[in-house]
Amino acid sequence: MGSVYHLDLDSKKIQGAKIALLPGDPFRCQIIAEAISDVYRTNNRKLAWKREFCTYLTEIKGRKILITSTGIGGPSTSIAVDELAQLGVGTFIRVGTTGAIQDYINIGDVVITSGSVRLDGASTHYAPIEYPAVAHYEILNALIKGAKKTKVKYHVGITASSATFYPGEERSDSFKQYILKRFQGATKEWQNLNVLNYEMESSTILTLAATMGLRGGCITGVVNKVGMGKITKKDLKSGEENAVKAAVFALENLI
Repeated sequence: MGSVYHLDLDSKKIQGAKIALLPGDPFRCQIIAEAISDVYRTNNRKLAWKREFCTYLTEIKGRKILITSTGIGGPSTSIAVDELAQLGVGTFIRVGTTGAIQDYINIGDVVITSGSVRLDGASTHYAPIEYPAVAHYEILNALIKGAKKTKVKYHVGITASSATFYPGEERSDSFKQYILKRFQGATKEWQNLNVLNYEMESSTILTLAATMGLRGGCITGVVNKVGMGKITKKDLKSGEENAVKAAVFALENLI
């Protein structure tokens, strides 16, 4: 097909790629592309960068792989997934960062999301709220194998996927330092329901992929824990590196 508007990509540019890794941060695209190149001794190149959407192309064992940033939150993520699907991509894996809400999960661990609590808004434009946001079993298994191979400590379970970073994740370090009553006590409730972490894109990716008959998954590195306050550069680097490492090795099981 012709070029898709927001991503500035077309079928010719992506060279038949069927798998896309989806970081939120556009600057993480190059990091992931270079990690793949280092492991598999392949080239990578930037295809496009428009708004929050940056895309790199690389390959593993002759199979083309895209790395496309989604920006933050459901609305921009839905655009990235929809337009990539229009171009023929069928596998979507979020590779991001997260805040843990269970005491036994530590900085630098990774969370492999089996399903998401749909606290976003974008996914409801693709399926009613009763529709579950669940990871495809092939991606789930591949990510577990990737974490094991790289000896990254991992946790598999439910993620709370929020539409906002501050109130939706019950953070008090916002400008107003006020949390609406509907979110007060939410974290305690998710903890009691065995939810592992907060992030902002997984429910959109998992819902869209499932409704389209495609494969969706999510792996995130822990960079913060409930009650810890600000995210440090050291913790960000630790969580990001481990999520990227496990995701890269998971690709072997998907190609």
